[in-house]
Amino acid sequence: MKFYLAGGALRDMLLGNMPHEYDFVFSGTADEFISCNPNARKAGTVFEIAIENGIEYAPMRGKNIEEDLLSRDITINAVALDTDGRLYSHPLSFTDINNKVLRFVSDSSLEDDPVRAFRIARFAAAYPDFSVHPASLSLLQSLSTTSVLQELIPERIGLELCKALQTAVPGRFVEVLEAARCLAPWFSELVGFSERPAGPVEFHSENCLEHTVAVMNGCAGNPLAVYMALCHDLGKLCTPLAELPRHLGHEKAGVAPALALGQRLRLPQRMITAGAIAAREHMKGGQYLSLKCGTRVDLLMKLYKADVLEAFFVMVAADSGKQYLSVARKELAKTLAVRLPEEYQNMGKESGKKLRELRCHALTH
Repeated sequence: MKFYLAGGALRDMLLGNMPHEYDFVFSGTADEFISCNPNARKAGTVFEIAIENGIEYAPMRGKNIEEDLLSRDITINAVALDTDGRLYSHPLSFTDINNKVLRFVSDSSLEDDPVRAFRIARFAAAYPDFSVHPASLSLLQSLSTTSVLQELIPERIGLELCKALQTAVPGRFVEVLEAARCLAPWFSELVGFSERPAGPVEFHSENCLEHTVAVMNGCAGNPLAVYMALCHDLGKLCTPLAELPRHLGHEKAGVAPALALGQRLRLPQRMITAGAIAAREHMKGGQYLSLKCGTRVDLLMKLYKADVLEAFFVMVAADSGKQYLSVARKELAKTLAVRLPEEYQNMGKESGKKLRELRCHALTH
């Protein structure tokens, strides 16, 4: 059984970066690996692998390492190093690393696994100084005219999105899918966004997609805030054409598409809730200090219960340029410190009204 360090770890080292995870390829089957390593376990639904001590070991695809590399997603990932220090690569791997190009390994790459449409968009977000090769972009655009994307497993798309949210320039994930015409069906709430003005020219000079991308990038480093940025303006696609460029009521209109997006991708409930809150409350967030006291209390409690206060105000800062996180933290602490006197307890709605009143008093004194 021969082993090779392959893919991401080796790619990162070739780019001069510290690897975050190590994946290995071996000659043999997962069952054979487990028979030699009893602590290992099987994993994977599309392609069976073995995991031991948190490290992935994948059987080679093909008769040898050269065939395995030709079955991979993009050329910069089609590299391997054996235990003797011998380096193997796709014919274009080093050229594309040097020229900063993202290219599918072959014309059949998308046919072999259509999720790679979202993976290359994620790599574009992770490596913002790399460009998608024109031929690969053409392959993506050809894929968009078929029904192949509709047949994918939702969780796999959701996983690529979640990884993209953690990248250096997360908005590129959306930009590449837009250029590839691959937003539908999984991100259908964004289809047509590039044709909608983000708002009156005195407030927005860009279209909705450009604005969303900019806000996502402004939240880089906080994945939940990036997702909230993705969702915050989804209601603008619901604006009647006659009302453009204004988007009156887009906050309320954005809740349903934000929920639909998260549920379609089967994201964690916290993310789904965060997306809906971003859509419904982002305008209040940008006007936080001018809100009535009761409205501030209600907003703070909603954010606290959903555990999204920090992400929300990071998103607000990227959207409006206003930094309210520090004051919101202080006001939340004051709000949570309030205790309902015993004589007002167990009174149903009246107890809730009194508690809100006392919280408002705490914020103003």
